[in-house]
Parts: sequence; C-alpha cells; structure tokens
Amino acid sequence: MSMTTLAPMPTASPLPAALEGRTVMVVGGSSGIGLAAGALLAAVGARVTLVARDQGRLTAAVDRIRAESGGSVLGITGDSADEDDLGRAFDQVGTVDHVLVTAGGFGTGALLDTPREQVREAVDSRIWGAYAVARTAGRRLPAGGSITFSSGLYLTRPIPGASSAIASLGAVEGLTRALAVELAPRRLRVNAIRYGIVDTPLSRGAMGLADDMAVAAAGQGSLIGRFGTAEEAASAALFVMANHYMTGTVLTVDGGQSLV
Repeated sequence: MSMTTLAPMPTASPLPAALEGRTVMVVGGSSGIGLAAGALLAAVGARVTLVARDQGRLTAAVDRIRAESGGSVLGITGDSADEDDLGRAFDQVGTVDHVLVTAGGFGTGALLDTPREQVREAVDSRIWGAYAVARTAGRRLPAGGSITFSSGLYLTRPIPGASSAIASLGAVEGLTRALAVELAPRRLRVNAIRYGIVDTPLSRGAMGLADDMAVAAAGQGSLIGRFGTAEEAASAALFVMANHYMTGTVLTVDGGQSLV
C-alpha cells in the first residue's frame, strides 16, 4: 500500500497525558531500567505489563510497582528472544500501545581469548531479542504505537574486552533506523535510547561494585560527578513513547559521559 494513501501519524498531548490509559509492555522489566520504567509508567496512569524470564524477580517487581503507585501492572514470564513467548504475552494483554525493550546481556572477554560460544548468549539475547520483539509487536501495535530499544555508550566510546557486546549495540541501533523506515507505513515509530553508565544491579555486577559507597566513588570522575539513576534513564523512554514526532532516533542519555 502506498504511504500517500494512509492517514498521517496520530498526534498526542505531551506527557503525562499521552501515556495515561495506554498499555505499555516492558520486555526485561524485572529490574534496573525496565523496572524503573514500569514504575514511572504506572505513576502517570499507564497500564503496565512486565515480561521477564525469572518468575521470582518478576513477582517482586510487580509487587513493588503496585505498592508504590497502586497502578495497573501485570507480570508475564517469557523469553525476550522467543516469538512464541512474546506472542502469548501480547495475546494475554490484548491491545498494547507501546513496547520498551530493556532485556539483553553484555558479554565480555578479550577478543583473542574469548571463543564465540562464551559470548553467544549475551549477544543473541540483545540482537535477536530486539528482532523478535519487533516482529511480534509490528503485527499487533496500533497506529501511533512505538517500539523503544536499548543501546549503550560503549558503541561510541569502546572499551577493551567488550567487542562482541559493542557489536550487538551497533546492530540494535542499525535495526532501529531500518525499522523506523520499514514500519512507517503501519504508522509505528521505532527509537532507541543510548544509555551511559546507570546504577543498576547489572552494571554493579559488571563493574564489581559491592555497595553504594563503591558506586559513588566510581562515578566521581564523570562529568556530573556520579552515574545516572535507573529512574533518570527510564524517563527518556517515556519521552520517546509520548512524542509522536520522534522515530528513527537514537537518544543519548549519559550525563555527558560521551564528552570526556
């Protein structure tokens, strides 16, 4: 169908009205940025569905959001890279307006010392997880809906020992731009958030930071003197969901880490 015969992209009011009453699926929402996004979405009146593999962590995340906001939140177990799991999640929820993908590992290891099998799971979960979500959501989201992926600062400021993970970030950003074009006839938007170092359980584990004091000390050398919070990172995802004039954009939210 020619794009010239289609209705234009729907408009929407700015935050928080644009997300109030909307249904948002957060894939990988049991901790970190995904959990923070779920809490913020519930606080502005969105109906939230968290999808994650670990049932225990998922249940704890749902209970936490309900306790903090009293909002509508549902937890569904599933693998972000499994289209059957994702399809069942969409079918259970019904209409979904926006999807945020925060799932994905970060496999590390020096190139010459690390066989592909050692980083395959982390790389596949990020690349094929994004691809699976796009295939599933692309068939189901209504006009004006959006998909938001997660990327990272190391794509533009590489560090040693993370070549496979950095390559997977590049794949996600390339997929973002390509799908913004491909899904435009369906009036769907696709964006990505390129995060700097954010204080999450995943980043603490990756950097070997045992407690708040260690996190504070490690962040002192950054431009603003600290790492980002999960809530600060998650708020960017709400912004791109709510702004119907944004598609094909990779939004950097890094506290100026890319400048120094």
